Amino acid sequence: MVDAAAGRAGTWATPYTAVLRSRIRAQQSYRLSFASEVFSAFLIGIVEFAEVWVIFTNVRALGGLDLNAALLLFGFGQTTFALAQVVFGHLDTLPTLIRMGQLDAYHLRPQPLLLQLITSDISLRRFARAGVSAAVLGVGLWRNDIDWGPTTFALVAIALPSSIALFGGVFVCAAGLQFFLIDGAELTNSFTYGGSFAAIQPASVFPTPLKLLFGFAIPVSLTGYLPTIALLGLPGPPLLPAWLAWLAPLAALWVWGIALALWRIGTRHYQGGGG
Repeated sequence: MVDAAAGRAGTWATPYTAVLRSRIRAQQSYRLSFASEVFSAFLIGIVEFAEVWVIFTNVRALGGLDLNAALLLFGFGQTTFALAQVVFGHLDTLPTLIRMGQLDAYHLRPQPLLLQLITSDISLRRFARAGVSAAVLGVGLWRNDIDWGPTTFALVAIALPSSIALFGGVFVCAAGLQFFLIDGAELTNSFTYGGSFAAIQPASVFPTPLKLLFGFAIPVSLTGYLPTIALLGLPGPPLLPAWLAWLAPLAALWVWGIALALWRIGTRHYQGGGG
């Protein structure tokens, strides 16, 4: 009886895993093309890190952070964004699905629309970009003088998954807005990819409006800057004290609350591709 119940519980994921397996096999079918895409994503990660390296090797400190602290900042912000992009990044294709009328096919299936879209694809090449960021994070954790203890480990364990979830919510927010915009991917990308850029900047250099925007409205500062200064024992600027890093799970819930509301309103607004 228990086995039967377990079998029934596992069947809901079968269509999603089948689609993901087929996408993974399809990407690996053309090995040269796949290898070039992975290498391109790796280069993107290197170039992004090179920008930070050039800045912090030419100034002794920026926003109260030196080069070693910048490694932590970049590692936290970009690793969590890149991993969220692996899972949610293909939601960027939603404007094309709407414009071509292909989204209607998803409505015919007896599964939640958002879950179908999230599990409809996975871009393996993006793991290369995440690998670069994770390596930088590891170096940053090693080079900085961090007082390791239960509290420190707890902060890292809270910050990483919460930040991935937060960026995932930002991708869903952007997708929900596509139901109201006409080919508005560039506008929403300013929040998703612009948010990832803001996440690796010292928020102490932001003017007050940007501190409020990236600290509370779109709280990407909790993904990189605040965990960094909390680990290093720095107090943080006005409006963004270091202890806010512990509120990363609440920030992720806040973003996902907005995301699901926008998604619900958007799907109710959607009336078909019109083809």
